[in-house]
Amino acid sequence: MKFEINGKNFRVDDDLRQRVEEKLSKYSPYFNEEVTATVNFSQVKNLQNVEITIPLKNGAIIRVEEQSFEMLTSIDRAVEKLDRQIRKHKTALRKRYQAHDSIRFEGIPEAEEDEREEIQIVRTKNFPIKPMSPEEAVMQMELIGHDFFVFLNAETDEVNVVYKRKNGGYGLIEPIL
Repeated sequence: MKFEINGKNFRVDDDLRQRVEEKLSKYSPYFNEEVTATVNFSQVKNLQNVEITIPLKNGAIIRVEEQSFEMLTSIDRAVEKLDRQIRKHKTALRKRYQAHDSIRFEGIPEAEEDEREEIQIVRTKNFPIKPMSPEEAVMQMELIGHDFFVFLNAETDEVNVVYKRKNGGYGLIEPIL
Protein backbone atom coordinates (compact mmCIF):
# COMPACT_ATOMS: atom_id res chain seq x y z
CA MET A 1 0.00 0.00 0.00
CA LYS A 2 1.32 3.41 -0.95
CA PHE A 3 0.48 6.75 0.64
CA GLU A 4 -0.19 10.14 -0.88
CA ILE A 5 -0.44 12.86 1.75
CA ASN A 6 -1.58 16.38 0.89
CA GLY A 7 -2.43 19.54 2.78
CA LYS A 8 -4.86 22.30 1.78
CA ASN A 9 -4.57 25.44 3.91
CA PHE A 10 -2.52 23.20 6.19
CA ARG A 11 1.20 22.42 6.36
CA VAL A 12 1.88 18.69 6.74
CA ASP A 13 5.08 18.21 8.73
CA ASP A 14 7.17 15.04 8.89
CA ASP A 15 5.80 14.01 12.31
CA LEU A 16 2.21 14.17 11.07
CA ARG A 17 3.11 12.35 7.86
CA GLN A 18 4.87 9.63 9.87
CA ARG A 19 1.93 9.27 12.26
CA VAL A 20 -0.56 8.84 9.41
CA GLU A 21 1.62 6.31 7.60
CA GLU A 22 2.10 4.41 10.86
CA LYS A 23 -1.67 4.33 11.56
CA LEU A 24 -2.60 3.31 8.01
CA SER A 25 0.21 0.78 7.57
CA LYS A 26 -1.78 -1.70 9.67
CA TYR A 27 -4.14 -1.95 6.67
CA SER A 28 -1.31 -2.78 4.24
CA PRO A 29 -1.84 -6.56 4.60
CA TYR A 30 -5.43 -6.10 3.39
CA PHE A 31 -4.53 -4.27 0.17
CA ASN A 32 -2.39 -4.85 -2.88
CA GLU A 33 0.91 -2.91 -3.01
CA GLU A 34 -0.43 -0.91 -5.98
CA VAL A 35 -3.30 0.56 -3.95
CA THR A 36 -2.68 4.18 -2.94
CA ALA A 37 -4.32 5.64 0.14
CA THR A 38 -4.77 9.39 -0.36
CA VAL A 39 -4.86 11.45 2.83
CA ASN A 40 -5.96 15.08 2.56
CA PHE A 41 -5.52 17.46 5.46
CA SER A 42 -7.29 20.80 5.58
CA GLN A 43 -8.21 23.47 8.03
CA VAL A 44 -11.44 25.45 7.92
CA LYS A 45 -11.65 28.09 10.63
CA ASN A 46 -10.83 26.23 13.87
CA LEU A 47 -11.63 22.76 12.55
CA GLN A 48 -8.90 20.33 11.48
CA ASN A 49 -10.14 17.98 8.74
CA VAL A 50 -8.69 14.71 7.53
CA GLU A 51 -10.05 12.73 4.58
CA ILE A 52 -8.79 9.24 3.70
CA THR A 53 -9.63 7.78 0.30
CA ILE A 54 -8.66 4.30 -0.86
CA PRO A 55 -9.67 3.54 -4.46
CA LEU A 56 -9.81 -0.14 -5.40
CA LYS A 57 -9.03 -1.51 -8.88
CA ASN A 58 -12.65 -2.25 -9.71
CA GLY A 59 -13.86 1.32 -9.23
CA ALA A 60 -15.03 0.95 -5.63
CA ILE A 61 -13.84 3.57 -3.17
CA ILE A 62 -13.39 3.38 0.59
CA ARG A 63 -13.59 6.90 2.02
CA VAL A 64 -13.78 8.44 5.48
CA GLU A 65 -13.71 12.01 6.66
CA GLU A 66 -13.39 13.41 10.17
CA GLN A 67 -12.95 16.81 11.73
CA SER A 68 -12.20 18.12 15.19
CA PHE A 69 -10.32 20.95 16.85
CA GLU A 70 -7.07 18.92 16.84
CA MET A 71 -5.57 17.15 13.84
CA LEU A 72 -4.36 14.15 15.85
CA THR A 73 -7.90 13.60 17.14
CA SER A 74 -9.24 13.86 13.58
CA ILE A 75 -6.70 11.27 12.41
CA ASP A 76 -7.56 8.85 15.22
CA ARG A 77 -11.30 9.19 14.58
CA ALA A 78 -10.86 8.74 10.82
CA VAL A 79 -8.78 5.58 11.32
CA GLU A 80 -11.39 4.18 13.73
CA LYS A 81 -14.12 4.95 11.20
CA LEU A 82 -12.08 3.31 8.42
CA ASP A 83 -11.64 0.21 10.58
CA ARG A 84 -15.39 0.01 11.26
CA GLN A 85 -16.22 0.52 7.57
CA ILE A 86 -13.87 -2.23 6.41
CA ARG A 87 -15.13 -4.70 9.06
CA LYS A 88 -18.78 -3.78 8.59
CA HIS A 89 -18.73 -4.13 4.82
CA LYS A 90 -16.29 -7.04 4.63
CA THR A 91 -18.92 -9.59 3.64
CA ALA A 92 -20.55 -7.38 1.01
CA LEU A 93 -17.17 -6.37 -0.42
CA ARG A 94 -16.02 -10.00 -0.51
CA LYS A 95 -19.11 -11.12 -2.42
CA ARG A 96 -18.91 -8.29 -4.92
CA TYR A 97 -15.16 -7.91 -5.43
CA GLN A 98 -13.83 -11.39 -4.76
CA ALA A 99 -12.29 -11.65 -8.23
CA HIS A 100 -10.31 -8.41 -7.84
CA ASP A 101 -6.93 -8.49 -6.22
CA SER A 102 -6.77 -4.97 -4.80
CA ILE A 103 -8.21 -6.04 -1.42
CA ARG A 104 -7.62 -9.23 0.60
CA PHE A 105 -10.17 -10.34 3.17
CA GLU A 106 -8.30 -12.99 5.15
CA GLY A 107 -6.89 -10.67 7.82
CA ILE A 108 -9.92 -8.45 8.31
CA PRO A 109 -11.74 -9.33 11.52
CA GLU A 110 -15.46 -10.06 11.33
CA ALA A 111 -17.82 -7.27 12.36
CA GLU A 112 -19.55 -7.57 15.69
CA GLU A 113 -23.21 -8.54 15.54
CA ASP A 114 -24.42 -4.99 16.28
CA GLU A 115 -22.09 -3.55 13.60
CA ARG A 116 -23.55 -5.69 10.83
CA GLU A 117 -26.27 -3.98 8.97
CA GLU A 118 -28.52 -5.32 6.27
CA ILE A 119 -28.77 -2.89 3.42
CA GLN A 120 -32.44 -2.15 3.20
CA ILE A 121 -34.05 0.18 0.69
CA VAL A 122 -37.06 1.56 2.52
CA ARG A 123 -38.37 3.93 -0.10
CA THR A 124 -38.28 4.26 -3.87
CA LYS A 125 -39.00 7.58 -5.46
CA ASN A 126 -39.84 8.25 -9.10
CA PHE A 127 -39.78 11.69 -10.64
CA PRO A 128 -39.78 13.18 -14.12
CA ILE A 129 -36.34 14.27 -15.25
CA LYS A 130 -36.02 17.30 -17.49
CA PRO A 131 -33.04 18.76 -19.31
CA MET A 132 -31.41 21.73 -17.54
CA SER A 133 -28.06 23.34 -16.87
CA PRO A 134 -26.10 22.53 -13.69
CA GLU A 135 -26.78 26.07 -12.43
CA GLU A 136 -30.53 25.57 -12.87
CA ALA A 137 -30.24 22.20 -11.09
CA VAL A 138 -28.56 23.91 -8.11
CA MET A 139 -31.39 26.44 -8.01
CA GLN A 140 -33.98 23.62 -8.09
CA MET A 141 -32.10 21.79 -5.32
CA GLU A 142 -32.14 24.91 -3.15
CA LEU A 143 -35.85 25.46 -3.83
CA ILE A 144 -36.79 21.98 -2.63
CA GLY A 145 -34.33 22.09 0.29
CA HIS A 146 -32.35 18.93 -0.54
CA ASP A 147 -28.61 18.26 -0.32
CA PHE A 148 -28.45 16.79 -3.84
CA PHE A 149 -30.43 16.89 -7.08
CA VAL A 150 -30.52 14.46 -10.03
CA PHE A 151 -31.07 16.02 -13.46
CA LEU A 152 -30.53 15.54 -17.18
CA ASN A 153 -27.69 17.81 -18.29
CA ALA A 154 -28.99 19.77 -21.31
CA GLU A 155 -25.45 20.17 -22.70
CA THR A 156 -24.29 16.55 -22.49
CA ASP A 157 -27.67 14.76 -22.52
CA GLU A 158 -26.50 12.61 -19.56
CA VAL A 159 -27.86 12.14 -16.07
CA ASN A 160 -25.84 14.24 -13.56
CA VAL A 161 -26.05 15.00 -9.86
CA VAL A 162 -25.37 18.31 -8.13
CA TYR A 163 -24.79 18.34 -4.39
CA LYS A 164 -23.96 20.67 -1.51
CA ARG A 165 -20.42 20.25 -0.24
CA LYS A 166 -19.75 20.20 3.50
CA ASN A 167 -17.18 22.96 3.23
CA GLY A 168 -19.47 25.19 1.14
CA GLY A 169 -20.05 25.42 -2.57
CA TYR A 170 -21.53 22.79 -4.83
CA GLY A 171 -20.29 19.66 -6.57
CA LEU A 172 -21.27 18.16 -9.91
CA ILE A 173 -21.11 14.41 -10.57
CA GLU A 174 -20.86 13.42 -14.23
CA PRO A 175 -20.81 9.78 -15.34
CA ILE A 176 -17.87 8.35 -17.29
CA LEU A 177 -18.72 5.41 -19.49
